[in-house]
Amino acid sequence: MSTTSMRRRAAERGFTLIELMIVIAIILIIAAIAVPKLSNQRMNAQEMAAIQQIKTVHQAQIQYYGQFGRYAITLAELGPPASGSAGPQASDLIPKSLADGRGTGYLFTVIGTPSGYTVNANPEQFGSSGRRTFYSDQSGVTRHNWGQEPATANSPELAGGSASPAAPAAPAAK
Repeated sequence: MSTTSMRRRAAERGFTLIELMIVIAIILIIAAIAVPKLSNQRMNAQEMAAIQQIKTVHQAQIQYYGQFGRYAITLAELGPPASGSAGPQASDLIPKSLADGRGTGYLFTVIGTPSGYTVNANPEQFGSSGRRTFYSDQSGVTRHNWGQEPATANSPELAGGSASPAAPAAPAAK
């Protein structure tokens, strides 16, 4: 048998089943290590994006207050109009996705009060899109809760949680 035919036969053989199983096992082990870390990083990114969205709402509320003399009582009042020009019912200060109450894996709500407003951000799927809930009000201080219960005014403050130190004074209660 010539060396050329031996080389050809060795090249045709390819990988054995055991060699392929070992490679697949190594890939699965690497994936098992990487996927949880990737998932945690994605949740961290979505939480940071939710905090930024709350800051966006604060800035929009300041602009809305300056234009209309009161805070918006819903996200829709801060969002774009369905048709026509912007006004108190739809001031076009935030993107439509946020005005619809969704974004970055979180559900957002704004509730108007006689002296201001509150903003809540809760994960769409707790433990998957986020591990924390967030709360803020016209003070601009963002608070968080490590759990499924929505954060409240009594929840711990985020470090550096002031979103807007120059918020206008709340209107006087009548």
